[in-house]
Amino acid sequence: MEKDGERGFWLYDLRVDTVLDGRAPVCRHVEGESFRVIGENLLFDQPHKLSMYALAALLPLLPAKQRLTDEDDWMSTDAEVACPDPHCGGRFRIIREGKRWYSHAETTGLPDQRGDPYWKGAEN
Repeated sequence: MEKDGERGFWLYDLRVDTVLDGRAPVCRHVEGESFRVIGENLLFDQPHKLSMYALAALLPLLPAKQRLTDEDDWMSTDAEVACPDPHCGGRFRIIREGKRWYSHAETTGLPDQRGDPYWKGAEN
């Protein structure tokens, strides 16, 4: 994909909210706690916390949820992930927020194609 003559790609920023919807948690899940995913980074507002087991269940889905998908793809429509403890009522709602453009040259590790890393820019 190109934008202004530069090769790159779009990623959604994500917000992952803890939701209970009246279900009883077994693990430490507090309704309303959340974190954001921007590019490759997980951003937690203090003092929000997240079980490492729940995070392990979420991590494989986050990069896919960041990508552009067909509107009928389940990745576009299904937003809740259950806590991996089968007795826990905790859920995690993944919400797509705004999109950001990432330059291929700023994100690749290929020596002949790389530029300055994106995270050195003023916006990140």
